[in-house]
Amino acid sequence: MDIKVCFFVLIAIQTQLCSGFLNFYMSLAEVHRFLGLEMELFYVRDGVVNDCAMNFVVPVPSKIESLYFTWESFARRTLSYSIGIDVSNEVALGTPKLNISKAGTVPNAAQTFSISLPCTGIVTAEVNVAIHVNITLMPINVTTLSFRRKKTCIKAEHLQNSHVRVDSAPAHSNSTNIFYSAVICATSLIAIIVSVSAAIHMKNKKLRRTREEMTNQAYLTAAPRNPTTSSYGSFRRMASYSLIDERCKDLQERIAELTIQRCRVRLNSVVLEGTFGRVYLGSYTDEEGVEEEVIIKTVTGHASQTQISLLLQEGMSMYSLNHRSILTILRVSIEDHTAPFLLYTYRNTTNMKVFLQKCKSNMEGVAHSLTTQEVVDMALQVIHAMQYLHKKHLLHKDLATRNCVIDDKLKVQIADNALSRDLFPADYYCLGDNENRPVKWLAIEGLLHKTFSTSSDVWSFGVLLWELTTLAQQPYVEIDPFEMAAYLKDGYRLAQPINCPDELFAVMAYCWAMSAEERPTFSQLQVCLQDFYAQLTLYV
Repeated sequence: MDIKVCFFVLIAIQTQLCSGFLNFYMSLAEVHRFLGLEMELFYVRDGVVNDCAMNFVVPVPSKIESLYFTWESFARRTLSYSIGIDVSNEVALGTPKLNISKAGTVPNAAQTFSISLPCTGIVTAEVNVAIHVNITLMPINVTTLSFRRKKTCIKAEHLQNSHVRVDSAPAHSNSTNIFYSAVICATSLIAIIVSVSAAIHMKNKKLRRTREEMTNQAYLTAAPRNPTTSSYGSFRRMASYSLIDERCKDLQERIAELTIQRCRVRLNSVVLEGTFGRVYLGSYTDEEGVEEEVIIKTVTGHASQTQISLLLQEGMSMYSLNHRSILTILRVSIEDHTAPFLLYTYRNTTNMKVFLQKCKSNMEGVAHSLTTQEVVDMALQVIHAMQYLHKKHLLHKDLATRNCVIDDKLKVQIADNALSRDLFPADYYCLGDNENRPVKWLAIEGLLHKTFSTSSDVWSFGVLLWELTTLAQQPYVEIDPFEMAAYLKDGYRLAQPINCPDELFAVMAYCWAMSAEERPTFSQLQVCLQDFYAQLTLYV
């Protein structure tokens, strides 16, 4: 996937660092080198830490061998630092080297330091690199900044054939070998030229056809964004988002049924934000002048055509469904020169994953303590929604708390996964197949073969139930995404959460059966959890 898609930029969950005495960022030149964007990326701005940006794993192509960071201290006292670097594969990646000392003091003026990531060339691998920077204002005020990178290393060409045996030969055979080598090289060159020519011909043919189809279509034009307004961002010039993938030809018709004028929509405040995706709380005024609050999903100025198409395709995945526990799209607003808006009904709801994380604690202590009875009731609501979805012959394929909403009365609705990859990047991984997937929520067959069924949704439900009982902890946090398939094939599963009843954990374990045929159906899960819920009410 394009690195521009997989990069958290600025506004995110924020924490305070050393009383606002530090800036730590990627310079304009460094961001341009990675993304081609004219901007700076702040990990820490005036002491405010951008957690989402630092938690995101940034891919580093094989051709890039050094990382550059810029920092400066505003503290009156000395800001001390220490830097440590961990790599997951020392065979593929040599020892990273700093051009500054591993411990010292943060400079009082903006300075740039580098970290070299030299590949050994021995093997081809993707290496996880963790950079830990400890910032100390006082002995008791220590903040750790952790940056994660995924460096691609490629085996050197002269080593790829190092295992081939070379036999001694008479000196007079050298000229013969050179002749045959020249013939082989020439043949290969001709084959490459023919292949490239054919590819160019096909591409030009396809391009001409596409241009004919795009005649009279609207285009988005770039316009500078006004940072003082709460409106949507500006766009690069790109094809109209009405040109959707051919696999979804009826999508245009569906969108046309829901399309409303932009003047009927008002943006109020940002609820969630990623690199290219935003979720707003706003309002919508219908034809009769009645105004209602809505949730609005949209994209920012540097979203690509692919990202816009995904927003529309995934946002329309639950179109026309009618169930109390399913959040379906309400309206769509698509106009030239503006971002597409997807509107959803708002009933004082919030993202379930965010809600569960806030349940852990706040500044005053515990915000909300979920009882086992409440957890089971929430799980039953999800089950009812999934039963309805499967009756409509639809699969969710990304069932998780991040794709559900919940209100203050603990009423749950499952939602589509539009923008989830961008808003919750730590939940998705690219395993070298150019596709960001929810690896740690996927059933074993979905992980290995990308096959999905009602049984794979059941597996994901088991992980969702685990999230409910742990207040949205990250599943398999200690397991590398590339090792998940082997880990599951060896029979390992998520551990029983603390204070989770055995009956509830048994339900999760059933969902994670290796064979899809051995997993329960949602109807069986409903009966099981309904009985358990009835037992719990006897003690209330």
